[in-house]
Amino acid sequence: MATKKKDAVEATEAQAAEATETKAEKAPKAAKASKAKAAKAKGPWQSKRQKKFTAVDRSKLYTLNDAVKLLKANATSKFNESIDIAVNLNADPKYADQQVRGMTELPHGTGKSLRVAVFAKGPKAEEAKKAGADAVGADDLMESMNAGKLDYDRVIATPDLMPLVGRLGKVLGPTGLMPNPKLGTVTMDVKKAVESAKAGSIEFRVEKAGIVQAGVGKASFTEAQLAENIKAFIDALNKAKPSGVKGVYMKKVAVSSSMGPGIKLDIASIVAA
Repeated sequence: MATKKKDAVEATEAQAAEATETKAEKAPKAAKASKAKAAKAKGPWQSKRQKKFTAVDRSKLYTLNDAVKLLKANATSKFNESIDIAVNLNADPKYADQQVRGMTELPHGTGKSLRVAVFAKGPKAEEAKKAGADAVGADDLMESMNAGKLDYDRVIATPDLMPLVGRLGKVLGPTGLMPNPKLGTVTMDVKKAVESAKAGSIEFRVEKAGIVQAGVGKASFTEAQLAENIKAFIDALNKAKPSGVKGVYMKKVAVSSSMGPGIKLDIASIVAA
């Protein structure tokens, strides 16, 4: 009888131990399942870069003010990101009367220090140097460029030296650096041209696909500065509208930071700003 009681007690203890062990095993599994459920509710894991892109509604047209706020919020890289604009125009540059090209000075500059070379002699060369040109010369400057030294963002020339500069057509032409009187880079007022370049004037021209692109500032700019620069660029582009373009001139406008997504702009909000 005693043996039977002992066996019953041992069986009860074994069952209790087994139940305790089962609970202990189930607890972490339940916690794990709970975490998985919570993670699923949050959605898939995203990198910082992915979060930037999902923060922008790609189907929405943003007002200028909302767009610059998003630009600055998404420009979180360790370096000072550039802010760029791209405009899709209803223009086909293969036709002479649909060429879009010009230069404009942004109210707050581009945030980038431009390197300027000037072809000039005598007093005009001295004017260019005092204005801050990075390289000034004539034959010597031509030889330097012919040898491949083209680390300049703008090339300016006085009219009397254009025959000399013309020899660099195959060198300067493909890079878009050839001085052009319509852009103010062939001028006797080299002082003004250099100062304008250094202050942040930008050149723009339509590409084959009807796209015009330009840098309009840096992420470190204030929202107001970016908005004013963007508006100034759009105004300049409107003034450069060629006679051959009929109907809607600007089809799409988008802005972006170096590492951020494109943000589509409501064109009407830019004009009204």
